[in-house]
Amino acid sequence: MNRALYAAATGMAAAQTNLDVISDNLANADVAGFKGATATFAEIGGAGGPGLGTVSLGEHIVFTQGKLMKSGGPFDVAIDGPGFFSLDDGRGGRAYSRDGSFSRCADGTLRNAQGWRLSGVRLSADALSASVSGDGSVSVTSPGGTRVVAHLRLAEFPAPERLRAIGNTLFAQTPQSGPARLVAPNEENGPRVRFGQLEQSNVSIVEAMMQILTAQRAYEANAKGVQAADEMLRIADNLSRG
Repeated sequence: MNRALYAAATGMAAAQTNLDVISDNLANADVAGFKGATATFAEIGGAGGPGLGTVSLGEHIVFTQGKLMKSGGPFDVAIDGPGFFSLDDGRGGRAYSRDGSFSRCADGTLRNAQGWRLSGVRLSADALSASVSGDGSVSVTSPGGTRVVAHLRLAEFPAPERLRAIGNTLFAQTPQSGPARLVAPNEENGPRVRFGQLEQSNVSIVEAMMQILTAQRAYEANAKGVQAADEMLRIADNLSRG
């Protein structure tokens, strides 16, 4: 009966963890460049017998591409294919993101909402507008004409699913992900950049709602299991006293 209680209790904990992950996905479904996560679990095996419960193996990020949508931002850019924007904080910190919503700062850098700047790109002070071509060339239009001022490079990893999330849309390199490799957009079979577009979250609201319902049912079923096991223990205790 203690085994039943433990199995049901770990099932409740697993269902709660799953609910937390799905809820976070749903809360960020409208965030450009957000990548949903999924929780994984395993059975706690008994010695030569049935399982003893459920253990969480953690969560991993799903890097399927979101839908590309036209945007109104003058410096927005999206990645069509694999890869990440390489960002730096100006103090030696490095991060990677699929969120291409940038704005121009007074020093000519392009920065995201968190203040991270797009590596290798700086606009001239007299730039009236900017654009990015398919091969990553960054051009500015100024009173003197149009000229290329930078070349955007994208970061690719041997195992991007092993990157570490450090924010809703920011990721850090890990030993398991492998080192970043900078590539030029528009190479054969490589990623492309789409200026004037943003990649939407890859979270489906409908699917997330269905997953929440399933996780809630699993939680309720395990809660009933805990109640039943507790009642059996109470009855056994009364019998032993009688």
